This record gives sequence, C-alpha cells and structure tokens, in this order.
Amino acid sequence: MEKNTKVIGLVFLVIIISGILLHGHITSRPDDVGNGGEQEKLTVAGSTTVQPIASVASESYMKNHPGALIAIQGGGSGTGVKMVAEGTADIGMSSRDLKEAEINAHPDLKTHTVAYDGIAVAVHPSNSLDDLTKEQIGDIFSGKITNFKEVGGEDLEIVVVIREEGSGTRATFEKLVMNKVDTTENALQKPSNGAVKATIKSNENAIGYLGIAYIDESVKAVKIDGIMPSKETIRSGEYQVSRGLYMITKGEASGLAKEFIDFILSDYGQQIVEEEGFIGVAE
Repeated sequence: MEKNTKVIGLVFLVIIISGILLHGHITSRPDDVGNGGEQEKLTVAGSTTVQPIASVASESYMKNHPGALIAIQGGGSGTGVKMVAEGTADIGMSSRDLKEAEINAHPDLKTHTVAYDGIAVAVHPSNSLDDLTKEQIGDIFSGKITNFKEVGGEDLEIVVVIREEGSGTRATFEKLVMNKVDTTENALQKPSNGAVKATIKSNENAIGYLGIAYIDESVKAVKIDGIMPSKETIRSGEYQVSRGLYMITKGEASGLAKEFIDFILSDYGQQIVEEEGFIGVAE
C-alpha cells in the first residue's frame, strides 16, 4: 500500500511539472518570448529599394530576439509614408525625402537615414551604349529622343521603362534628371525595382532606372556624364544621381521600432546594408 501511494504521488508530481512547462511558467531561456509570453509585433512597409535591407535585417534580428515578430512589405515610398502617418505601419520605408505636403500634413514624422543609394540608368546587356549625358537621358525619358542611334547607339526604337506613381526611385529620378519635364506617356510603368530589371533583361530595346543594388550581369548600367555608378563614385559625390534611404516613424522612434532601427545602424546592420549593395551611413 505504501509503495502504491509513492507511485501515485510521483505521477502527480510529473503531471504538475508538465503543466508548468506547458503553460510557460518555466522557460529554457529568458529571451525566448517577451511581454508575458506574447510576441511583440512590428510592421514595416514602403520602398521596394529599402525592402531588401529591412528583410535581411529582420531575419537576423528575429533569430536573435525570438520575442519579436517583424513583418516587411513593399508598396513604394508613398505607401510607406502614408501607412506610418495613418498608424497602420510602425515604420515607413522611403527612398526619397519627405515631400513638403507630407511634412505639412504630418509634422510629427521623423526620418532616420539608414543607407545611401545611387540610381542607375540601365539597358539590355547587348546594347552597345556606354555613356549618356544627363540631358540626353532627360530627352529619352521625355520622349524627345526615340531611337538609340540618336545618342550614338544602334538603330533601335527605345522602350522607356519607369516606376509607378508613389515610387521614391521615380520621385528622385524626376527631381535629379528630368528637370520638371514630364515623362513620355508611352513609358512602361512597373511596380518595383525588380520588375524594371526583369523588363530590361528581357527587352533589347528597353532603358530604365533602378537602384544600383539591382544591377548585375543581366542588365547593363551606363555612365552618366562619364561617371559609372558605384559605391566609390556615390560616396565621393562624383556620381550625382544618388539619394538617402530612410526609415520613418511617427514621433520619435521607441520600443521595438527604435531597437530595429538601431540594429540596422549598428556595425552589424551596416554590414548588411553593404552586403545588399548599398552604401553605409558611417562611410
């Protein structure tokens, strides 16, 4: 009888310990989860240029902070600014400066520069064109020049590829290159840097603009006024079609938003920036 009582007592002890473990009262590591066992969530939305930085950084951050859940989505810089201003995103990503209208409507928005980038003008690898002046590029994208032979290239009708309205890449390109001249109505509009790249890659007649991080052997960047876009020429200021990349918060960054931005600005985060093809802010 005494032996049976001990066995029953041991069974009850195992059940109690199992219940404690299952309900999270005993944890194997103090940083497994936060906020009473619930994950802390962060929504980041906007620029498809900044998106690769945010995506890789979020994976690394969540791996080391299992209590954090960071959701990254694109949509363009305008979408990022709008969502953070409305409170539907915690951080807005932007590849352009805030517009005056946005500042006036939402004076509490704060920008945090996390990287620098250049905008490359790219053609199909088979295109013999190597160098264009800023004026020639403006004439091509406005529709004034319609054949590559007019700028020293082959006899090919030009297909202009641009970003959609709300894109930070488009806004910066128009500000730095177009000089208030409208883009041709015949241009193909694409929703992301990746889509612009895919179009140029598949069309020998295409010319478009995209962040330098998207340049590889499948598309060919041309020099602008004799200067090839690169980290070195952007950093030195020689290549002038460049910009800052931003994360935007409503008010001063706090909580997980601040921690995530600080992570990207850390030495390790800036290494991610460089590995993704952009230029670190500390350089």
